[in-house]
Amino acid sequence: MNNINLLEKTISYKFEDQALLEVALTHCSASKNNNERYEFLGDSLINMIIAEQLYKQFPKATEGQLTRLRAICVRGETLAGIAAEFKIGEYLKLGVGELRSGGANRPSILADTLEAIIAAIYLDSDFETIKSCSLNWYETRLEDMSLEMTQKDPKTQLQEFLQAQHKPLPTYTVVAIEGESHEQSFKVECLVAGREEPFVGEGTSRRRGEQAAARSALENLEDE
Repeated sequence: MNNINLLEKTISYKFEDQALLEVALTHCSASKNNNERYEFLGDSLINMIIAEQLYKQFPKATEGQLTRLRAICVRGETLAGIAAEFKIGEYLKLGVGELRSGGANRPSILADTLEAIIAAIYLDSDFETIKSCSLNWYETRLEDMSLEMTQKDPKTQLQEFLQAQHKPLPTYTVVAIEGESHEQSFKVECLVAGREEPFVGEGTSRRRGEQAAARSALENLEDE
């Protein structure tokens, strides 16, 4: 595992009790003294921090809009992205099996570890400190937030479009997965009742592939 001091510099926080950070970086595959409980606490903390920030940042947003913006900020994909920027995978303690299967680059593990680090900083200091750290990490992402991002996603739009026409809901099937575990591409087919050929979409996750396929279906169906 790489030098912990370098990670502290990267996340802009120096631990009084470095053992807290070491636990936060320990996956359940490596030890019984792992970061699972930290993940639970970190998840609650980042939800609160982001919720408060969005409430202040968008004074005219509705509850639904704020909820959707928060979901974008705290979803696994976003957390894993921040963790990857910090190169947290290089510091993880993983069991042999997880290490061999590419666990150090797996988005779900990176996201969980970032939540654990959030909890570790809180336990080492206080709420205001982890709030300051977290908002610093999220600075550019929060600047990019807009109420336009709260519009319904393509899958929801397609579902409502079909329901309005009294048609069955579409079905999604992953037909191909390419690439290494940390750089996969998912090809998804969206089958709509009454259409012989499925609509196809690709993305870096199953969810993104489904959204792309739904977007393709919407564009074609709305033009007819």
